[in-house]
Amino acid sequence: MDNYKVIAFDADDTLWVNEPYFREAEQQFAKLLSAYETENKIHQELYKVIIQNIPLYGYGVKSCVLSMIQCATELSNNQLSSVVVQKILAIGKEMLSKPIELLPNVESVLHQLSQKYKLIVLTKGDLLDQEKKLKKSGLLQYFHHVEVMSEKDPAGYQRVLNHLDLEPEEFLMIGNSLKSDVLPVIQIGAAAIHIPFHSIWAFETVEKEELNKHEYTSVSSLEALLGFL
Repeated sequence: MDNYKVIAFDADDTLWVNEPYFREAEQQFAKLLSAYETENKIHQELYKVIIQNIPLYGYGVKSCVLSMIQCATELSNNQLSSVVVQKILAIGKEMLSKPIELLPNVESVLHQLSQKYKLIVLTKGDLLDQEKKLKKSGLLQYFHHVEVMSEKDPAGYQRVLNHLDLEPEEFLMIGNSLKSDVLPVIQIGAAAIHIPFHSIWAFETVEKEELNKHEYTSVSSLEALLGFL
């Protein structure tokens, strides 16, 4: 642990609440389109469209809204009214306007860790949205570097390490997603700590067989990091 020079934090659902807002938006969308399909089927179709569009749109609210409009158009057999489109856009604007709800003890933990380590943020999502959230969070002062990654894979993390002139053993990643914040970091020889969040997007889940191939540390909360570090 004394080798760590940089500790990186994921943002959404690691520093503040995010995923529940997407689930809430999906529920609103399903009710809005309930004249065309069952809500369960709408959820399934929306998920498929979002996943298919990740290579084109990336992650975040704007990507989600574009996928909602596509999904609604397809479910309505191209009969979607402009009123429904406006309501879908309103769902997206509501998501982008959500207040920042910091997770417990975030600021005190960052303050203490910043006395010993250089802290950075590595997150996915829309650049403008993530920059706004960081600014509204009041946490920006604790971070030396912020990067919105197009994909959190081994190559992406290696680029970050190269940019910061770090060796893998000098880097520690903290996040709520095993798929994005833990496993790809371990694969490049660096360390990662998993902090579970009560809600996780299905796309970020990992099969148990895959998890059994790797060793990683999990703690119950951000505050528990202080005892570990």
